[in-house]
Amino acid sequence: MTVHLHTLPNGLRVVTEHMPGLESASVGVWVTAGGRHERAEQNGIAHFLEHMAFKGTARRSALQIAEEIEDVGGYINAYTSREMTAYYARVLKADVPLALDVISDIVLNPVFDPREIEIERGVILQEIGQTLDTPDDIVFDWLQEAAYPGQPIGRSILGPSERVEHFSRADLSGFVAERYGPGDLILAAAGAVDHDAIVRFAEAAFGAMVPRETLRAEPARFIGGERRETRALEQVHFTLGFEAPSYRDADFYTAQIHAGALGGGMSSRLFQELRERRGLCYSIFSQAGAYDDSGMMTVYAGTSAEEIAGLARVTVDEVRRAADAFSTAEIERARAQLKAGLLMGLESASSRAERLARLLSIWGRIPALEETVARMEAVTVDDVRRYGAALASGGRVAMALYGPVDGAPGLEELGARLAA
Repeated sequence: MTVHLHTLPNGLRVVTEHMPGLESASVGVWVTAGGRHERAEQNGIAHFLEHMAFKGTARRSALQIAEEIEDVGGYINAYTSREMTAYYARVLKADVPLALDVISDIVLNPVFDPREIEIERGVILQEIGQTLDTPDDIVFDWLQEAAYPGQPIGRSILGPSERVEHFSRADLSGFVAERYGPGDLILAAAGAVDHDAIVRFAEAAFGAMVPRETLRAEPARFIGGERRETRALEQVHFTLGFEAPSYRDADFYTAQIHAGALGGGMSSRLFQELRERRGLCYSIFSQAGAYDDSGMMTVYAGTSAEEIAGLARVTVDEVRRAADAFSTAEIERARAQLKAGLLMGLESASSRAERLARLLSIWGRIPALEETVARMEAVTVDDVRRYGAALASGGRVAMALYGPVDGAPGLEELGARLAA
């Protein structure tokens, strides 16, 4: 498999990876503009814009966009994250030109029809309502807000309903003008693709875009804090957040392996101690997420009102204890899970295309797979213990709880317990 990279004179980047033996391909445009690139009054507009891309262009109606891809058995979708917005399709090899044409059309030529804006506004308000009714979704938004208060990276991707209710056509067009320059766009493709043909398409479709300065996001500052929301639910949804490395940090893979060993599976410390030995919860896990300039290790558990106090205290005890007690076997198991997850995921053309875009946005190049695996392999038990000790003693922690939370200890108590 060979990765090829080409940059147009206006700054748009084209990256492809041919995967022999595949009869399908995944193609898309990744825009380095997401939730953290919004001003406060724009919160939610990147996601609104993603929805509107499928609601019609100068050449196609909303129905035609869907029909043209589905008529050939393909799949088209999009998503918005805090750092990127993606528009992508999966099609058979012969239909790659069609997919590229549709994707470029929705990115370059959305009409933002006022009637469609009102329809989609209602859809997004329903999505916000559904999220508020899904405790194990919304609690992560609240944890993000507690970790990064008053910052773009701490705001929800969907935005508050009071903002969404008032976005106009001018607001959408303005965000595109600010954040969708050619230097912000990555055209990525993987599978049964021909690099030269895709570069020629990119030159024809995007070459006339005028280059402009790429705007930087406000730097992230992990501060920490607590948010509690009381509601008559069957369970308390409990989350803790600790500052973690960014994508570029030397400890990025150390943090990934630490989170896996701590709570990444059924054999992990948190699962074994809190669920299997003590029966304090049904579900518990930890994971390490990263951004361009920050990151957060998250612990989540769902438990009863009667058990929340014990669960919170034992969770903190395990985070502290693990820093000194991780064994070689635990670290090797977590490393194997991390490596297998990467390699298994890369059997999918869609995962490959997304990886290409993400790595290019981070590094400005595509590190070889062998380089990535070597970085995972280089992490030692001492590295993980050192990292775990620094995380436990760092002092900055975020917590969010939702449900019957009255019995939960406060963040100050848990922080003192962590530092003990």
